[in-house]
Amino acid sequence: VHLVESGGGLVQPGGSLRLSCAASGFTFSDYVMSWYRQAPGKGRDLVAGISNTGGVTNYAGAVKGRFTISRDNGKNTVTLQMNNLKPEDTAVYYCNVRRFSIEYWGQGTQVTVSS
Repeated sequence: VHLVESGGGLVQPGGSLRLSCAASGFTFSDYVMSWYRQAPGKGRDLVAGISNTGGVTNYAGAVKGRFTISRDNGKNTVTLQMNNLKPEDTAVYYCNVRRFSIEYWGQGTQVTVSS
């Protein structure tokens, strides 16, 4: 299993970023995919998840209405569109898949929201 995140960066409050995760090494369309984030000095928290078909999504309360998770099973990618970013969204964002009770993570991508 290989997960590679991209798209992080520095953005001003109110701005937008689009994170992508390219997956390989497993049958992507069979699994729920998730985005987590870890702020400095804090634990890793679930941000959003999407079912294997893309038909069901869930969001953490702090991002609901601002972030959108989507997936392309033809390209083995999962995307997190982040709008109206706030300083408290600053964190390293990780792509995640749980396969046979094993959690797999990408290397993470840094998102910094600051003026």
